[in-house]
Amino acid sequence: MAAVAPFRAVRYNQEKIARLEDVITPPYDIISARDGEKLRQKNPYSMINLDLRNTSQGETEDDGRYLQARDRFATWQDEAVLIRDAQPAIYLYATDYTIPGGRRLTRKGIVCLVGLAEFSEGIVRPHEKTFAGVIGDRLKLMETCSAQFSKIFSIYSDPQQEVIRTLEQVQESKAFLQVTDGNANTHTLWRVTDAAAIAKVQRFFVDKPVYIADGHHRYTTALEYRRRALAANPALPIDHPSNFIMMYLCGCEDPGLSVLPTHRLVRWPGAMSADQLADRMRQHLLVEEVRNSSRESLIAETFNRMDEAAADSGLPAFGVYHAGENRAFLLVVQDAALISGPLLADKPAVLRDLDVVLLSEVLISHCLGLSHEQCATSKLISYLSDPDEALDAAVKQSVVEDGHTPLLLLLNPTKVAQVLKVADSGNIMPHKSTFFYPKLLTGLLIRKLDEAVGLL
Repeated sequence: MAAVAPFRAVRYNQEKIARLEDVITPPYDIISARDGEKLRQKNPYSMINLDLRNTSQGETEDDGRYLQARDRFATWQDEAVLIRDAQPAIYLYATDYTIPGGRRLTRKGIVCLVGLAEFSEGIVRPHEKTFAGVIGDRLKLMETCSAQFSKIFSIYSDPQQEVIRTLEQVQESKAFLQVTDGNANTHTLWRVTDAAAIAKVQRFFVDKPVYIADGHHRYTTALEYRRRALAANPALPIDHPSNFIMMYLCGCEDPGLSVLPTHRLVRWPGAMSADQLADRMRQHLLVEEVRNSSRESLIAETFNRMDEAAADSGLPAFGVYHAGENRAFLLVVQDAALISGPLLADKPAVLRDLDVVLLSEVLISHCLGLSHEQCATSKLISYLSDPDEALDAAVKQSVVEDGHTPLLLLLNPTKVAQVLKVADSGNIMPHKSTFFYPKLLTGLLIRKLDEAVGLL
């Protein structure tokens, strides 16, 4: 079902930019204003000056930043700071990284163009909701610069790793790009220009859907970009650049594919002791206190117990840490009837066994008594993927007397199979259900929207 194609990437000229680490950036949507300024100070050619931070949540008027980005993009190409590959390629992209806990993994994927399809067609399948403000910002940038600066992260099924094996057999002997990010993860790229191998990969995807892992807003932006192009020219040819989007594709069976949980730090309004917290949890869950010496050891032991409990029962298990009293609890779904019961009656069956759904609907809404509206309007929930950062934030909040009790809610990761199942059903997961780690770097490859796409 999916149409894939090679393209001629624009990339940094390493004869002009000696340290790629100084110009490559994380994705636009996770860069704070302070971090954005640090990136600018590192190097004037930083990607932060092209793939601009999203300002849709603050500034609402165009202050000229999109035109400035367009002019910079053109100037950098004129100066040969950015150069373009002469031949269309599919790019092999390997990421060597360490997950929390210290295990080292390698994730393998490809960067190519993928034909755009409306979600209703079932070719490209989402699992998250998108927001209009973000799409408006990305669309303005895409239209003004006529370029796509960052990739969409998608996954597909390939149990035999056929795509990666096919391309590795004919990849260039030497990687043309390698960079280490701020988390000591190494990103390495090779070009594949072999026509027979590319054609084989194109045939592989003819009957395959792809699933968006990260980049729903960028994909929805590309759909709107194409709609506008079609409105201007209803006879738009199939190989027109607006019909395709740059994607990173990773097999969902790849042993290096990791999905991390996003933990919730809840600022519960008022004072609540750890014993009162435990009593609230016992309304619907089995509660067991976890004991250990230091805070770090306590959290580590809680994670171990959560993993064991989920493996033993096959049902969701959570951790709750009361920072003010340095006490932690293991929470286990004791009876599968909870999942099919009245608390989740309004949820589609495919969502009811998701840890994030039970945490939201049972733990936060019913046990803690916080509605979704209250959490949103009063900003009672923060989302943190790094457990050390989450613990640090909870402890710091506990020392601040602001009329709230900080509670750190710990999650096991969502399984890749659950992501596919939800996407196949046409449903949407709750906010911050998945965190595919590590994030793709921005600026390794850029796609200009200026030439026809090579198809079979």
